[in-house]
Amino acid sequence: MTHPEWTPTLRELADLELLTIGALAPLRGFVNPDDASVPTPVTLAVPRKVADEAKGAGGLRLTDPEGAPIGLLQFEGAYDANDDQVGLVGEVEPLAHTEYGPFRRYHRTPAEVRAAHPHAFSVPLRDVLTQSDVDQVNTYARKTGRTPLLLVATGPGGPLTLSAAGLIRTTLGAARQIPGAKVIAVAVSDRGDATQTAAFGIRVGLAFADELVTVWHDGEPAPAVKAIRDQDRPPVEHRGLVVFFTGLSGSGKSTLARALHDLLLERGDRTVTSLDGDVVRRHLSKGLGFSREDRETNVARIGWVAAEISRHGGVAICSPIAPFDETRQLVRSMVRDAGGGFILVHVATPLEECERRDRKGLYARARAGEIPDFTGISSPYEEPEDADIRVDTTGRSIEAALGDVLDVLYSDGWISREAAPTEPPAT
Repeated sequence: MTHPEWTPTLRELADLELLTIGALAPLRGFVNPDDASVPTPVTLAVPRKVADEAKGAGGLRLTDPEGAPIGLLQFEGAYDANDDQVGLVGEVEPLAHTEYGPFRRYHRTPAEVRAAHPHAFSVPLRDVLTQSDVDQVNTYARKTGRTPLLLVATGPGGPLTLSAAGLIRTTLGAARQIPGAKVIAVAVSDRGDATQTAAFGIRVGLAFADELVTVWHDGEPAPAVKAIRDQDRPPVEHRGLVVFFTGLSGSGKSTLARALHDLLLERGDRTVTSLDGDVVRRHLSKGLGFSREDRETNVARIGWVAAEISRHGGVAICSPIAPFDETRQLVRSMVRDAGGGFILVHVATPLEECERRDRKGLYARARAGEIPDFTGISSPYEEPEDADIRVDTTGRSIEAALGDVLDVLYSDGWISREAAPTEPPAT
């Protein structure tokens, strides 16, 4: 029987890489997060339809974003993950390893590293090595005679302040000051909790060596390393930025997004692109429906384009409904990995006010049952707990509501407080 195919999220793909290279041994597959026997479990969630197909076929073929098969999950069980998502449990048979990507040659298996460096110690890294860190690693290496393995986290959200490529570059620069040091890239991702992320990094680190040294990134890096860091993360006024408006239909998010877009165009000091949810659906996401899967795909596409804009120093202004936290977190991660800033604006206008406005008549149709899965009526809106800005447009002018957004952009340094060019007096 032919197995159905599915492309996991970026974090799931990173976990899949760790599973298939033996970095999470003895774990060999995805598990139920309620399994107390597995520390920091790795999970895989798919739409219910895909889960049913995988169960019927006895497995699920996992592909990379280009569609190349990289693993086969042997179906062993399933559990409810969230609304329309089902978690799958089962061991994964490796089919291929990723061959492309920056610094791919630094990705090694624990078995390869242990064979080449049997007397080594791991140093898990999520940030730039400071001069103090370098001195600490050198001291321990001289004391023990062991080889330092500098393990750079490259999974989504793994690097704290740089891109994955930038963190490898700075680590290679620092390694010149650590005799015998070896730089290893590992697909360690953020786990959504600082303690769990640290524990996960330690677990992977001990797969490569029996000893582990923790550094604290205190102080400044050496001048050569600092130059590499500053190149990867220039001052915020020169970095890309994504301003992501989320809220119910009729909340005012698109109006606010357009107002911000126009203001930045008038100022002329930043390159700016508008990615309105409805406009994107007519072009980038033409053909998608309004099921949860299609809506999340639409938001993910917006996020990917926005992240690429931020990678090249531009400002992207997005205004989809984006009702689900998981997809918003995916977009935040993509932007962060691209080196851009991410500002989440929750346009928190109450449902009652949005229904009262109902400019397109959508709420009335949803109440009449003509539109299924309508956010706020028959489909949930998960209010963001990590919003950088919260704006209620009820009874407020656009200028006043936009002022709340601008205050944060000014105070965080993303745009200067300099006024737009003064217009000549009317004649």
